Amino acid sequence: MNVSEWLIFILIMQIIHGVSTWKLYEKAGRKAVESFVPIYNLIILMKIINRPIWWVLLLFIPIINLLMIPVVWVETVKSFGKDSRQDTILVLLTFGFYITFLNYNSPEKLVYSSNRDLQPKTKTEDTISSLVFAIIVATLVHTYVIQPFTIPSSSLEKTLLIGDFLFVSKINYGARTPMTSVAMPMVHDSIPLTGVKSYLFSDDVTKKETSWLNKLQLPYFRFPAIEKIKRNEIVVFNQPADTLRNMDDFHPDRNYYKPIDKKTNLVKRCVGMPGDSLEIKDGYIYINNKISKLPPSAKAQYNFFIDTQGQAISQDALVNIYGAREGLRYENGNFALTDKGQYFLTLTDEEAALIARNPVVKNVKKNLEPKGQYEDAFPHVSSLKWNIDNFGPIYIPQKGKTVKLDVNTLPFYKRIIEEYEHNSLKVHGSEIIINGKPTNHYTFKQDYYWMMGDNRQNSLDARFWGYVPFDHVIGKPVFIWFSWNKDAKGINKIRWNRIFSVVGEGEPKSYLIHFLVVLGLFVIGNKIVKNRKKTM
Repeated sequence: MNVSEWLIFILIMQIIHGVSTWKLYEKAGRKAVESFVPIYNLIILMKIINRPIWWVLLLFIPIINLLMIPVVWVETVKSFGKDSRQDTILVLLTFGFYITFLNYNSPEKLVYSSNRDLQPKTKTEDTISSLVFAIIVATLVHTYVIQPFTIPSSSLEKTLLIGDFLFVSKINYGARTPMTSVAMPMVHDSIPLTGVKSYLFSDDVTKKETSWLNKLQLPYFRFPAIEKIKRNEIVVFNQPADTLRNMDDFHPDRNYYKPIDKKTNLVKRCVGMPGDSLEIKDGYIYINNKISKLPPSAKAQYNFFIDTQGQAISQDALVNIYGAREGLRYENGNFALTDKGQYFLTLTDEEAALIARNPVVKNVKKNLEPKGQYEDAFPHVSSLKWNIDNFGPIYIPQKGKTVKLDVNTLPFYKRIIEEYEHNSLKVHGSEIIINGKPTNHYTFKQDYYWMMGDNRQNSLDARFWGYVPFDHVIGKPVFIWFSWNKDAKGINKIRWNRIFSVVGEGEPKSYLIHFLVVLGLFVIGNKIVKNRKKTM
């Protein structure tokens, strides 16, 4: 739905509310007409059920309203004496239309009370009430403020490790309201342990515009940001080409579709900004014809062949001295030698230079795709002869900027025009038709970014699926609250130096001790205050 369609939908719902409750409003001493006035009727309803007016705001916050609306239904019937378990079940199972039944079925027999809160609650009622509002608060924080996130891959190895548990701030770049209006709170695209879709949406691409489920989609909206995305910052975003069933295969499945906010969550480094010209030469990134300088916390890595002519290097040295994180392995866990007597390791340039000084190492060679050799990279045009190590130059679209369109440039912007910015596109020979009009140019409606992993040759990133639209941006990783190394043993599985550390501050520094000290002081101080109150 667009904005106008949603306003009409809200108006219709307000009319239904009035038709369903006007006699109840009269029973509560209000005027019947008040039940039909949009927004105002909900303010009056809060007074009728003796609940704070700010509840009205919660009724219009996506996802939160899915939790609040049933609460208001239950509170409404209870205010008119229908406070049995059977009444609660009926109003929930009928999606609130039990209230309509009460409105027309002898409303004069209903007993309205505005002083229900003076009556003692049962322990069960109190527990349920506390639980519901705890879920509402948690959902509000999770959806609009900060969200937990787990690092699933080695894409940003040495900055963010597999097994890092992050908090991602949504307010830094502006919290994005959910676009999927009917979904389980605090769950992404599937229900844990079941694999069942957690939201209502038709994933059939042929029905994405016509399905009534998809008509419930909310228009894109983002709250004001604290800051803008900066070059080389780490960003969490929805995978733009996630019409994918398998993340190991970057080719979109055109028969499968996901709403933006339910696409797979990814974390990469923003190496290219809107308006930049980006090129990759022998694995190194160039921005506007200058080599890109990464911050000290970033560690670009590449695949290297390490020739020892069959001599072994210990696993401990490979990991703890030379920093190797990935590579082919023996069954016993050691980094593997190829049949030519070579190790195949993922290292930074500095680590490769260090291992080259080992006496058993005869040669170190970076494994790069040569320039002019085509690999299936964005925009998937074989005549360009691009690959992940020698790529571009490519222009990163900027909001309000106009580019020339022809059959040669169209592959770069086709997905933007059609899917990200929702235009119709047809090509007849050399003629390009957008929204029914022939054109030779296009003006972008939003900013785009180029997201890549530091683990250059082991990262599924923009080099495969292209630009990331700003409406796909989720937030900024700010804090590592826990870190787990599945390959370690015993207590060493916990990476103590990473717990309670800040993302992007160079070498990780744990603030766990600081937190425990503050927590201890708070507990002691709280106990002292309670003891003083008892003695007064």
